[in-house]
Amino acid sequence: MTGTVTFGLFAALALTVTSCLAAVSEVKTNNPVTQKPGRFLSLPVPQKCSQRPKEFNYKGRNYFFSGHTQQYKTSKVDWLEARNICREYCMDLVSIETQEENNLIFRLIQQNDAPYIWTSGRLCDFKGCENRSDLEPKSVNGWFWSATRGKLPATNQTPAGWTYSPWSKTGHKKTPQPDNAESDINGTQESCLSVLNNVYGDGIAWHDIGCYHEKPFVCEDSDELLNYVAATNPGLQL
Repeated sequence: MTGTVTFGLFAALALTVTSCLAAVSEVKTNNPVTQKPGRFLSLPVPQKCSQRPKEFNYKGRNYFFSGHTQQYKTSKVDWLEARNICREYCMDLVSIETQEENNLIFRLIQQNDAPYIWTSGRLCDFKGCENRSDLEPKSVNGWFWSATRGKLPATNQTPAGWTYSPWSKTGHKKTPQPDNAESDINGTQESCLSVLNNVYGDGIAWHDIGCYHEKPFVCEDSDELLNYVAATNPGLQL
């Protein structure tokens, strides 16, 4: 990850016990079709943070692919569960903020023939996102990285510094992503960002997906959670 524009509604929290506990109140989704009441964001587990998988490193941050860990090798989980697994290790779902990082994740998917993975990408379509002109239209300007609260570039443009758009040019509706296709099928909003591997004959590309779908995932170090655990557990090796 590299620095991103701060997402106004999700201004970075101070690294204190209070802020970390506040994050626990974030619910999975506002969609009644997929919501499971009582599910919240997990707090980090210091021992897990100390022993977190460090499969590969990019610009000082550690990553791991669930398919390469014994415990999660065959696991497929929904978006919130994937975030919670990562968070217990002082990590979060991957936020793909540069073309170089995107190429790294694309190669990981290609080399392992993974059909898809979760990222931390999320659509701001829940309480608190109303009446925000800067987020309209939502499908274009309403996406952010939940792990860092950094806003994604407009989905209908090639991101600055990139030579291509990572969003697929096709999908269920045979139109460019994001297309919110499930809203026409079962009323579910496609509010989470997944990288799919040629599912629509489109190569490896980004797609908006219903958050309840179950997929493998890639975790990335969270500076916020690592700093919190370091501050509350003096001497712990991270």
